[in-house]
Amino acid sequence: MGMEALLTLVVLICAVGLFVSEKLPVDVVALLVLASLLVLGLVSPEQALSGFSSEATITVAAMFVLSAGLQRSGLLRRLGEGLAKIRWQWMQALLIMLVIGPISAFVNNTAAVAVFLPLVLAACVANNKPASRLLIPLSYAAQMGGVCTLIGTSTNLLVNSMVIKSGMTGFTLFEFSQLGVIFLGAGIAYLLITGPWLLPDRAASEFHESAQLGKYVTELRVSRDSGLIGKSLNEVQSRQSFGLVIIVIMRGDNSISDLQNSPIELGDILLAQGEWPQLVEFGKRYGLRMETEDRAKSEHHGDAVLVEAMIAPNSRMADHTLSDLEFRRLHRMTILAIHRRGEVVRHKISELRLAVGDLLLMAVPPKEMVSLRKDASVVIVSEKEQEKISWLRAGLSIAIMASVVAVATQGWLPIVASALVGCIALVIFKCLTPEEAYTAIDWRVVMLMAGVLPLGVAIQTSGLATYLVQHTLEPLNGYGPLVVLAVIYSVTALLTEFMSNTAAAVLLTPIALTTSEALGIDAKPLIVAVMFAASTSFATPVGYQTNTMVYNAGGYRFTDFMKIGIPLNILFFILAMIFIPRYFPF
Repeated sequence: MGMEALLTLVVLICAVGLFVSEKLPVDVVALLVLASLLVLGLVSPEQALSGFSSEATITVAAMFVLSAGLQRSGLLRRLGEGLAKIRWQWMQALLIMLVIGPISAFVNNTAAVAVFLPLVLAACVANNKPASRLLIPLSYAAQMGGVCTLIGTSTNLLVNSMVIKSGMTGFTLFEFSQLGVIFLGAGIAYLLITGPWLLPDRAASEFHESAQLGKYVTELRVSRDSGLIGKSLNEVQSRQSFGLVIIVIMRGDNSISDLQNSPIELGDILLAQGEWPQLVEFGKRYGLRMETEDRAKSEHHGDAVLVEAMIAPNSRMADHTLSDLEFRRLHRMTILAIHRRGEVVRHKISELRLAVGDLLLMAVPPKEMVSLRKDASVVIVSEKEQEKISWLRAGLSIAIMASVVAVATQGWLPIVASALVGCIALVIFKCLTPEEAYTAIDWRVVMLMAGVLPLGVAIQTSGLATYLVQHTLEPLNGYGPLVVLAVIYSVTALLTEFMSNTAAAVLLTPIALTTSEALGIDAKPLIVAVMFAASTSFATPVGYQTNTMVYNAGGYRFTDFMKIGIPLNILFFILAMIFIPRYFPF
């Protein structure tokens, strides 16, 4: 192994370690990789920056904007509301998957799940059914739909871009759609058949309009007229009737160690956990000031919408405290309480570092609701005021998206050109404002793609890909190309369960290209295996963004994903071995 290949291997190992450990955000890791390759001289400046001008990167950014056009029109919400009215849960699951799958073939699947998530939760509460029966199918179907077209996932576009740069002919928009539809159909059938046995029948946190989502934690300050002054918690027997738990008594900068027997003093803050209406009643009963509620009334003059929102994947709010963020000032809202599943909050709300899946109860001025709905940092789970659908905007958004697909399919324009023209049309016809278009783009995904593309270049040009193939995959050629296909698919599927699917695809694509050249077989079967394996992550809640979104909302455990996801991964592996060689011969 040459020095360049060795250095590239070191960078690769470090990158995999950082991606899996999640010590740093994936986009930061990608830029660290880019900088390392550039400093070590493993890529030229032009190659290092090529990811920013890559056709895949630009197309993904454009597809975020096109997806936002449909999402902002309210059309997907109205469609979800119709599905939510169905009372039979098995029929609801079937229709949700049949709708979300095709939608995710053209619309960013994270955005699609974000629209359907609160509607599914509300329907489950209304019908007194567990959301855990529907949310995993929602997430999985969104992933399965994404592999039906070239634009269905950023991974497909990224791999296609790497294929074109290698000198091969890229994939057309619907070239692997038949294969994708087989996977989607098989996945839906699997979930319908095994769901009653493998999906947990577990009551999740309650999501509904009366704002009783789970067990919220809030701060209650002891005021001068409080009936608790001088009493210990042991003496306040009636608090049990409110179903509350006092987690901590904070006195200044200290926490009271003897929680049950210490007399409560003026100015103490009780960190209380319970349902929101009971917290409010408890505060009124004992003269406790709920400072957040008082501030909300003064700031919004008593006129505010009570909103429940979940911290979204890739949210800029994650790993920050509320006092660090401009979020509250941006939307002029007040954070009333917080809920974190599986953990007891023991800090002041303002000092707590937020995490993906945290649920915030907020008081929001009505005129700020429009901007809040557009904020990609949160997924609105429930609200007392619903946005209205704009049929004109919906019609124009559908027409523009259909035109983008038609033009690219007919070959009149490359997909990147038709997507950019579609974005401009959305702004010209006022389906989106320029600010909404910029906000719709998930810049972390864009930076991730731009940062990891040079790693793929280095793996190939340094000779590392050739070395790995010669010492691992090439000896398997004696067993036939199907074995090589199985290894490529399995390794990609395993990596994508624990790290970014985009990063997994970038690591395996150069190896797939070099393998096909060394073995003298067509590269497309191996490339399709990388695309499909990287874009379908079922066995862990951290393998794909949509899994992370439903993990908390459905009240799932990590093992729930393993129980239903591992057999589905095996099913997809079998399907890949049967159908990939049929549609893409070696």
